[in-house]
Amino acid sequence: MTSYWCEHAQLPDKVHHGVRLSVAEGFLTEVATDTKPRDGDVRLRGVVLPGFANAHSHAFHRMLRGRTHADGGNFWTWRDQMYAVTQRLNPDTYFALARGVFAEMVAAGYTVVGEFHYLHHGPGGQPYDDPNAMGAALIAAAEEAGIRLTLLDTCYLSGGLDASGHLPLDEVQERFSDGSVQNWLERVEALRDSEVVRIGAAAHSVRALPADDLAEFANVLGDRPVHAHVSEQLGENVTTQMVYGRTPVEHLDDAGLLHDGFTAVHATHLTDDDIDLMSRSGSGACFCPTTERDLADGIGPARALADAGVSLSLGSDQHAVIDPFEEIRGVEMHERLVTNERGRFEIGALFEMGTVAGYRSLGWDGGRLVVGALADFVAVRHDSRRTSGVAPGQLIFGATGADVTDVIVGGKRVVYGGVHTLGPVDDLVAESIAAVRSAP
Repeated sequence: MTSYWCEHAQLPDKVHHGVRLSVAEGFLTEVATDTKPRDGDVRLRGVVLPGFANAHSHAFHRMLRGRTHADGGNFWTWRDQMYAVTQRLNPDTYFALARGVFAEMVAAGYTVVGEFHYLHHGPGGQPYDDPNAMGAALIAAAEEAGIRLTLLDTCYLSGGLDASGHLPLDEVQERFSDGSVQNWLERVEALRDSEVVRIGAAAHSVRALPADDLAEFANVLGDRPVHAHVSEQLGENVTTQMVYGRTPVEHLDDAGLLHDGFTAVHATHLTDDDIDLMSRSGSGACFCPTTERDLADGIGPARALADAGVSLSLGSDQHAVIDPFEEIRGVEMHERLVTNERGRFEIGALFEMGTVAGYRSLGWDGGRLVVGALADFVAVRHDSRRTSGVAPGQLIFGATGADVTDVIVGGKRVVYGGVHTLGPVDDLVAESIAAVRSAP
């Protein structure tokens, strides 16, 4: 058993002083308050928070940070540049890049990530000798970086949707596709859960699965957590209405995908009926504020979803920013901009979005400092130039990922004094990006 003595810790009710967290076999076995440090305790300064959950990630999109802004454009022109990145990725370069990106996440305070994985095969859609080589690269990268992973293995069968119906795959998209739902399922069933990995599922979008395939996909999921991009773009809503006479949410409900294990990613352009359907089905939504503003996607109906009882989680998606504090603040700040009101969400509700709700959407019991939960937590400086003077209970409004000093995953210290066990994260990220850029 290991015990961590925390100067301050955010427990479910409030921030407490002098908290001892006892850990055995990766889980919290005791949470004691108003304690003094004792011999044998690992001491954590600042404020200890539950580990943050990054519920939506595309690791290879990290290559685009700060490289897509010169000529304006929109989501679709950005996508062309994203597709170009895939040409340099194989199992080796994907592992190198993902290890750097996942280490960057850990250093910022993320302790679990949902990787929305659709880059499955080689050029032209030719499977690698191991059909799961790209997924295995992501799993190995997460294990080395010390972050929990839910691999949201993605079914992707068509090249898009316009007024004429579903389009054929283009040359780049062939790498994403298994050709059929049954082929996708056969490949995914060869993957296995572990102590730090969960195998989930994703439908890329209503654009990428024709209606019959979407229904078949819903029928073979079992109890896996399942995610999908939903109503990220107004154009998606228009074409889905033109072809199916339904909104994307309604179309997913028709297929049988809406249930309490489903998460709609982005959920930006929803109708009142969409929100009601999501509420009644128990579905969740994952917002990615830094991506949604970077791509000019829009501001989603966070308050309306929450009022309807829909669980909200958060992700960093394309990694224009990797910072859980920024994503959490983004939800509240976007609401303030569209309503001219402050305090749209209570601090506890915002905190839950960034922690326990994300864990739950990815199939884990974590994100809380309570007995029986996963021993995943982070220590955050309370004396930096960003956090000095900030009330401990309002730390999410002052801190950034740069203030994280220690990260514990499964009771094991992955970051100590700001240094990752793999070494300097700045160097690791730079090397991983260089490895991809130098690939033929």
